[in-house]
Amino acid sequence: MKYFKLHIHCKPEKETYDLITRILNVTPEKFESSKMLPAQNYDHWTYSLEEQENEERIDFINIFLDLIEPNFIELQKLNIKKDDILIWKIYEYEHQCSMEFHPEEMRRLGIAGINLNIDCLEKK
Repeated sequence: MKYFKLHIHCKPEKETYDLITRILNVTPEKFESSKMLPAQNYDHWTYSLEEQENEERIDFINIFLDLIEPNFIELQKLNIKKDDILIWKIYEYEHQCSMEFHPEEMRRLGIAGINLNIDCLEKK
């Protein structure tokens, strides 16, 4: 299983969180409360995609950049900087962890100035 997440760190206010949702026009990941974090604190906004085994590859970098790039000026008005934005790939694997990134995606990511984080977790 592969998980792709677009994280935006922001002011911990519901109003800012809701404005990001309106600007990007996608539904953010639902926050699950727990004993450690009993209530939503709105300091990060997350949009998630999942790719099941044997499904067509999700072009997550371009999907996320298509959301961010045309709306970055509006996000800046909310005091969101490029280093507040992170694209995350989380990959569960069984035997070997291999990834491939296309040069065009990496170039676009670099030009946009957005960080990419990768976590590989062995399936249990």
